Amino acid sequence: MVTGSDLRRLALGLPGTTEHPHFDRAAFKVARTYVTLAPDGLTANFRFTPDEQALKCTVAPDAFIPVPNGWGRQGWTTGTLSGLTEAELAAGLRMAWAHAQPSSRRRQR
Repeated sequence: MVTGSDLRRLALGLPGTTEHPHFDRAAFKVARTYVTLAPDGLTANFRFTPDEQALKCTVAPDAFIPVPNGWGRQGWTTGTLSGLTEAELAAGLRMAWAHAQPSSRRRQR
């Protein structure tokens, strides 16, 4: 079980990540936002591809669900932090972080 503090620590440990306010949430970004943390620290929205979202929601349906709107159809996925281990959270953050890189860096991968 992880907390919002764990998410903040792990996200800020990824290269180039900065934290910014995003409406009522905390947003973590590199060139673009890759995860937002709810004000209560209980859930976070991750930027996955639709295929990654489908995998996460299939493998861990108690922890991941699509955001219920157009953002969800683009891959944005809500994670319930209490349903994740630190390793699962770190893997999800790294996956989302990879999508937030500047365009030139993503092409190099």
